[in-house]
Amino acid sequence: MAGHTENSITIDAPFDLVWEMTNDLENWPRLFSEYASVEVLSREGSTTTFRLTMHPDENGKVWSWVSERTPDREKRMVRARRVETGPFAHMNIVWEYAELPGGVQMRWTQDFAMKPDAPVDDDWMTDNINRNSRTQMALIRDRIEQVARDSESASVASSR
Repeated sequence: MAGHTENSITIDAPFDLVWEMTNDLENWPRLFSEYASVEVLSREGSTTTFRLTMHPDENGKVWSWVSERTPDREKRMVRARRVETGPFAHMNIVWEYAELPGGVQMRWTQDFAMKPDAPVDDDWMTDNINRNSRTQMALIRDRIEQVARDSESASVASSR
Protein backbone atom coordinates (compact mmCIF):
# COMPACT_ATOMS: atom_id res chain seq x y z
CA MET A 1 0.00 0.00 0.00
CA ALA A 2 1.10 3.59 -0.51
CA GLY A 3 -0.04 7.04 0.49
CA HIS A 4 -1.18 9.80 -1.84
CA THR A 5 -2.31 13.33 -1.02
CA GLU A 6 -3.39 16.30 -3.10
CA ASN A 7 -4.02 19.70 -1.55
CA SER A 8 -4.41 23.11 -3.14
CA ILE A 9 -5.03 26.72 -2.25
CA THR A 10 -5.47 29.92 -4.24
CA ILE A 11 -3.23 32.83 -3.32
CA ASP A 12 -4.41 36.33 -4.26
CA ALA A 13 -1.02 37.58 -5.43
CA PRO A 14 0.95 37.84 -8.67
CA PHE A 15 2.53 34.63 -9.98
CA ASP A 16 6.07 36.03 -9.74
CA LEU A 17 5.66 36.78 -6.03
CA VAL A 18 4.10 33.38 -5.27
CA TRP A 19 6.83 31.58 -7.22
CA GLU A 20 9.68 33.55 -5.67
CA MET A 21 8.47 33.26 -2.07
CA THR A 22 7.59 29.56 -2.22
CA ASN A 23 10.85 28.63 -3.92
CA ASP A 24 13.15 30.69 -1.70
CA LEU A 25 14.37 27.74 0.38
CA GLU A 26 16.54 29.78 2.73
CA ASN A 27 13.43 31.70 3.84
CA TRP A 28 11.22 28.65 4.44
CA PRO A 29 11.57 28.93 8.24
CA ARG A 30 9.80 32.31 7.93
CA LEU A 31 7.22 31.00 5.45
CA PHE A 32 6.32 27.66 7.11
CA SER A 33 5.60 27.40 10.82
CA GLU A 34 6.96 23.85 11.08
CA TYR A 35 10.56 24.38 9.91
CA ALA A 36 13.24 25.55 12.33
CA SER A 37 16.00 25.65 9.72
CA VAL A 38 17.03 24.95 6.14
CA GLU A 39 20.62 24.20 5.21
CA VAL A 40 21.48 24.21 1.52
CA LEU A 41 23.96 21.38 0.93
CA SER A 42 24.52 21.72 -2.83
CA ARG A 43 23.20 23.23 -6.02
CA GLU A 44 23.64 21.51 -9.38
CA GLY A 45 21.90 23.21 -12.28
CA SER A 46 18.39 23.95 -11.08
CA THR A 47 18.42 21.17 -8.43
CA THR A 48 19.06 22.06 -4.81
CA THR A 49 19.88 19.46 -2.16
CA PHE A 50 19.06 20.69 1.33
CA ARG A 51 18.48 19.64 4.94
CA LEU A 52 15.18 20.55 6.56
CA THR A 53 14.94 20.55 10.34
CA MET A 54 11.59 20.85 12.09
CA HIS A 55 10.79 22.43 15.42
CA PRO A 56 10.62 19.81 18.21
CA ASP A 57 7.39 17.80 18.22
CA GLU A 58 5.12 17.35 21.25
CA ASN A 59 7.55 14.72 22.60
CA GLY A 60 10.59 16.95 22.12
CA LYS A 61 11.84 14.97 19.10
CA VAL A 62 13.47 16.99 16.34
CA TRP A 63 12.91 15.57 12.85
CA SER A 64 15.40 16.33 10.10
CA TRP A 65 16.00 14.98 6.60
CA VAL A 66 17.69 15.73 3.30
CA SER A 67 15.61 16.46 0.20
CA GLU A 68 16.28 17.60 -3.31
CA ARG A 69 14.11 20.04 -5.21
CA THR A 70 14.06 20.96 -8.90
CA PRO A 71 11.93 23.92 -9.95
CA ASP A 72 10.82 24.40 -13.56
CA ARG A 73 9.43 27.91 -13.84
CA GLU A 74 8.46 27.48 -17.49
CA LYS A 75 6.26 24.49 -16.62
CA ARG A 76 5.22 26.15 -13.32
CA MET A 77 6.13 22.99 -11.49
CA VAL A 78 8.58 21.80 -8.84
CA ARG A 79 9.58 18.18 -8.32
CA ALA A 80 11.05 17.16 -4.99
CA ARG A 81 11.97 13.98 -3.19
CA ARG A 82 13.43 12.93 0.10
CA VAL A 83 17.01 11.71 -0.22
CA GLU A 84 17.23 10.71 3.46
CA THR A 85 13.88 9.01 3.74
CA GLY A 86 13.75 8.32 7.49
CA PRO A 87 10.52 6.39 8.23
CA PHE A 88 9.43 6.66 4.58
CA ALA A 89 10.23 4.00 2.00
CA HIS A 90 9.94 6.90 -0.46
CA MET A 91 8.50 10.42 -0.58
CA ASN A 92 7.98 12.28 -3.85
CA ILE A 93 6.36 15.71 -4.02
CA VAL A 94 5.12 17.81 -6.93
CA TRP A 95 4.19 21.48 -6.54
CA GLU A 96 2.10 22.89 -9.39
CA TYR A 97 1.14 26.53 -9.94
CA ALA A 98 -1.73 27.77 -12.13
CA GLU A 99 -2.82 31.36 -12.70
CA LEU A 100 -6.55 31.74 -12.15
CA PRO A 101 -8.85 34.79 -12.12
CA GLY A 102 -8.63 34.94 -8.29
CA GLY A 103 -4.87 34.52 -8.05
CA VAL A 104 -2.42 31.65 -8.24
CA GLN A 105 -3.50 28.13 -7.38
CA MET A 106 -0.72 26.19 -5.69
CA ARG A 107 -1.20 22.42 -5.56
CA TRP A 108 0.91 19.92 -3.66
CA THR A 109 0.79 16.24 -4.59
CA GLN A 110 2.66 13.81 -2.37
CA ASP A 111 3.22 10.13 -3.11
CA PHE A 112 4.87 8.06 -0.42
CA ALA A 113 5.01 4.80 1.45
CA MET A 114 6.00 4.18 5.04
CA LYS A 115 8.64 1.58 5.87
CA PRO A 116 7.30 -1.58 7.54
CA ASP A 117 9.07 -0.66 10.81
CA ALA A 118 7.89 2.99 10.78
CA PRO A 119 6.03 4.13 13.91
CA VAL A 120 2.92 4.95 11.79
CA ASP A 121 1.27 3.44 8.71
CA ASP A 122 0.38 4.93 5.31
CA ASP A 123 -3.20 5.77 6.36
CA TRP A 124 -2.06 7.64 9.49
CA MET A 125 0.56 9.57 7.50
CA THR A 126 -1.95 10.41 4.74
CA ASP A 127 -4.27 11.98 7.33
CA ASN A 128 -1.35 13.78 8.98
CA ILE A 129 0.00 15.18 5.69
CA ASN A 130 -3.47 16.31 4.57
CA ARG A 131 -4.11 18.09 7.89
CA ASN A 132 -0.67 19.69 8.01
CA SER A 133 -0.68 20.68 4.31
CA ARG A 134 -3.93 22.59 4.76
CA THR A 135 -2.51 24.40 7.79
CA GLN A 136 0.79 25.29 6.10
CA MET A 137 -0.87 26.31 2.83
CA ALA A 138 -3.21 28.72 4.63
CA LEU A 139 -0.26 30.22 6.49
CA ILE A 140 1.75 30.55 3.28
CA ARG A 141 -1.24 32.12 1.50
CA ASP A 142 -1.71 34.65 4.30
CA ARG A 143 1.98 35.57 4.39
CA ILE A 144 2.27 35.99 0.62
CA GLU A 145 -0.96 37.98 0.39
CA GLN A 146 0.32 40.29 3.15
CA VAL A 147 3.55 40.90 1.20
CA ALA A 148 1.46 41.57 -1.94
CA ARG A 149 -0.74 44.07 -0.06
CA ASP A 150 2.29 45.78 1.50
CA SER A 151 3.96 46.00 -1.92
CA GLU A 152 0.80 47.42 -3.48
CA SER A 153 0.46 50.01 -0.69
CA ALA A 154 4.11 51.05 -1.06
CA SER A 155 3.64 51.35 -4.82
CA VAL A 156 0.53 53.53 -4.42
CA ALA A 157 2.28 55.70 -1.81
CA SER A 158 5.35 56.23 -3.99
CA SER A 159 3.24 57.26 -6.98
CA ARG A 160 1.72 60.20 -5.07
